[in-house]
Amino acid sequence: MTGLLAAVALVGLLSCGLCQEKVFLQRAGVAFNSRQYKSLLTVNNGEQFGNWTWPEMCPENFFAVGFSVRVESNQYGADDTALNGIRLICAKDGSRSFLYTVESHTGYFGDWTQPQYCPSGVLTSFQLRVEPHQGLFGDDTAVNNIKFRCSSNPTLEANGMYWGEYGHWSQECTGGICGIETKMEEYQYGLDDSTLNDVRFHCCAMPQTTQVRGSHRGAVGGRTFT
Repeated sequence: MTGLLAAVALVGLLSCGLCQEKVFLQRAGVAFNSRQYKSLLTVNNGEQFGNWTWPEMCPENFFAVGFSVRVESNQYGADDTALNGIRLICAKDGSRSFLYTVESHTGYFGDWTQPQYCPSGVLTSFQLRVEPHQGLFGDDTAVNNIKFRCSSNPTLEANGMYWGEYGHWSQECTGGICGIETKMEEYQYGLDDSTLNDVRFHCCAMPQTTQVRGSHRGAVGGRTFT
């Protein structure tokens, strides 16, 4: 009986340890749009269709440490839209146990990819792969893919599509990317959809002093991120 109780206790300890490693993900939406930022990161190869939509900001002292994209695969003769959305994943003080997401307006086609993260640090600049306008009878896809550069130097490329070319890198944020705003063509009801045409990111200053904190547990409204 003593051995059985010891085994049960060990399982409980292991389970508790795993619980501490869970990551909770919360959708921020427009809840933190009053956050101040110091600049906008832009590129010059975005496409012409659609309009700029609403911004979404990471909470105060949170910065983008990773991202995911919504991408529609090759439709082989049907209407292609390629990249439909970009989702930033925001963390605070280097802790990735409690995360927020922001994405602005996204298109309706394709699926979200698995997130990619900076090994350390935050996202600081980006580069877009864009297919130029294909003319009156062509199939426009506009933004096809995106790359981000991390403050720790690695470059991350999304699992997007391959039409078009990469343009120049944006300016580098001296703090970290903290928000997103998309230029989106709305659904065309059977005509040629291009969906995401351009994106710009908000750049925020880092706090003067950064204090590393432990994991956040018991977050209200959070959900386990897989």
